[in-house]
Amino acid sequence: MGAEAGRALAAAGILHSATPDPRREGHWLLRAGSKVGAVRTPGGHVVRITPKTPVSRLFFLLGFSLDPERVWRDSREGTVDTGAHDDVVPALAHAVERQIDTALRQGVLQGYREVTESALVVRGRLREAEQIRRHFGRTPPVETTYDAYTADTAENRILRAAVERLLRLPGVTGPVRRRLAHQRVRLADALPLVRGHDLPRWQPSRLNSRYQPALRLAEAVLRGTSPEHRRGGAEPLAMDGFLLDMNKLFEDFVTVALRKALQGDGLTARLQDSHHLDTAGLVRIRPDLVVRTGDGRTPVAVADAKYKVERGDGLLNADLYQALAYATVLGLREAHLVYAAGQQPERFHEVRGTTAGPDERGVRLYQHSLDLSREPGQLLSTLREIAQRLAGATPNPRS
Repeated sequence: MGAEAGRALAAAGILHSATPDPRREGHWLLRAGSKVGAVRTPGGHVVRITPKTPVSRLFFLLGFSLDPERVWRDSREGTVDTGAHDDVVPALAHAVERQIDTALRQGVLQGYREVTESALVVRGRLREAEQIRRHFGRTPPVETTYDAYTADTAENRILRAAVERLLRLPGVTGPVRRRLAHQRVRLADALPLVRGHDLPRWQPSRLNSRYQPALRLAEAVLRGTSPEHRRGGAEPLAMDGFLLDMNKLFEDFVTVALRKALQGDGLTARLQDSHHLDTAGLVRIRPDLVVRTGDGRTPVAVADAKYKVERGDGLLNADLYQALAYATVLGLREAHLVYAAGQQPERFHEVRGTTAGPDERGVRLYQHSLDLSREPGQLLSTLREIAQRLAGATPNPRS
């Protein structure tokens, strides 16, 4: 691997570390961080980062966090259809193509879009101000605006862009690549997206309901592809690829699943609820999930998700300090940490010097372990049990 590509990987935050191998010139020592997937460096080398979690389970986490309400996951296994692929990028390409094929099975969705143009004939409404400004009142051409019934909609643009990104990724198999090319032809009437611009907005509705699973997965593709490394004073150095941040994916899955499990308890659950640690409002804290009473006023419980292995050797003390800060600011007698694995299903630490309430016990910091190797139903069952603990917590007991 060339020096430029190695430096790009080292600076882009894709890996935990990338350093030149002192023993072999032209070789680099790579250490994975929280991101999984594949990228192609400017020199043509492909770096694949394989997750420890099975790919089918990984896509279950992704699918549930994107859209927990819809049954668009495989009804037997509770996971996104990834075919027989055991690598992230091929599985992703297969899943997206299958979802797009399902969305387009009843034909390409069309809708009305406002079009403004200069034309030789009047169509729609005349834009008088533009006519005078641009043509000094002369005709033709005429400046018009009208509603066109077209396949060039936000939904189709997003699907087309996702297909084109996937076709550029390394590792997409031949059969899937051919099917993606077929979907691109079906979406040819949608204009391509402009690189660097925000994704077009779409609103869920009855009309686009069959598109929604594909759209949510396509947006995940577009947000996770083509990382760029910007060198000082230079143009960005693009690296084609797709990366999933397991920290973010695990956090999204846990918080969305807990919020869904709490829906029937008359409580509200806020994600990334912002607070300040100090009275001056200078130190911001943002717990992953804060459970409040139905009116949203009183905090009841707090939880944070950690894509780590829970350990009892003191190496994760910073997590406990963070949880204690959350409990202190919110006036709670307990806080919860949810880990991706651990030595025990649950343990707690009672904090010294914080005794309060009728039972005179201190603040408790609970550590829960969620074994990602378990089946989807078992994962959700464990999170429902944790949600019951959150719902049963006592709000604001301390003076």
